[in-house]
Amino acid sequence: MSSCTTRFTQLVGCKHPIVLPGMSWISRPSLVAAVSNAGGCGILATGPLNADETRECIQEIRRLAPGKAFGIGATLLMPGAKENAEVALEEQVPLINVSLGKADWIADAAHSYGGKVLSTITTAKHAQSALDSGADALMCTGHEAAAHGGDVTSLVLIRTLSERFPATPVVAAGGFADGRGLAAALTLGADAVAMGSRFAVSQESPLADEIKKIVSVPGIDGGATEADTLYGKNFDGLYARVLKSPAAVRLNARPTPFPVVFYRAFKAASAMGIPLWKVLPGLLTQYKSMYAVANFGAATASLEAATVDGILGDTGVQFIGQCQGLIKDIPKVDDLVQRIIRDAMDAAEENRSRFSSE
Repeated sequence: MSSCTTRFTQLVGCKHPIVLPGMSWISRPSLVAAVSNAGGCGILATGPLNADETRECIQEIRRLAPGKAFGIGATLLMPGAKENAEVALEEQVPLINVSLGKADWIADAAHSYGGKVLSTITTAKHAQSALDSGADALMCTGHEAAAHGGDVTSLVLIRTLSERFPATPVVAAGGFADGRGLAAALTLGADAVAMGSRFAVSQESPLADEIKKIVSVPGIDGGATEADTLYGKNFDGLYARVLKSPAAVRLNARPTPFPVVFYRAFKAASAMGIPLWKVLPGLLTQYKSMYAVANFGAATASLEAATVDGILGDTGVQFIGQCQGLIKDIPKVDDLVQRIIRDAMDAAEENRSRFSSE
């Protein structure tokens, strides 16, 4: 069986340089374990979870994928993220993937037991800050990515950041869904790729079947091609890429009114078991940041409608990357990973044969 060794695979102890990023309601234990068992590194999404649920999920992953590399995600700006990160550290999770927050305390604690920190960033400035806080690797998220990608495309971002930070393993995210993408990312200087949209449309993924079917049939007349996404900040308060749908068009057209945002945010916090006293202080002392959090909370119902219930139309909004145009089937995770590695090897050999020293 083929494998691909890079600085990232050596860092976390996986066989293949392929990562399942943490995607809310999708990167659940079953999918995380499937990716890790296939030789990649699965990352649990903790955004919708409280601390007790996070602990249960970590333990379930270990039962489903004993001894395999895995991690958990912590979006530090969001309510409950600190508590979930603390649980992960108590459980000595091998990899902590952090974003939107200062994570030096996480790095210190993780390093004490041999754990590693992967920091999600979109710019060189954020990358330097992450490294200063103790990050061991960088997940560089390009403009093509689902959800909260940056302004710069992966083609440029991966090359520039791998050159600026040559001692640091780089995970390329945004636009990668097959073996040729993996080969291209490695050529650009990456040490691994994250394939969220691709793994979301797999048999082990809990993504609603209705959404899987839509994404896996990218007809050129529209529906789920590389052109059928929207990118804007009005939906959840941060620049995000979503599948084009009536609800996505409407919600991206203009900012949600202030009272509606906070009503929905508090409603979402209550549903997640997050007490209001954890939200209110931030609203008073970090208004701009917490307004973004409130917007994200307000978007929860629309995201769940699509991701969990399979409803688009005038209700649901689905995070998806431009690489949806490359997704044409709903395979088992292990078959998908083996295909990606095989196709990456073939692509590398094909390119090698094109060059001559003469």
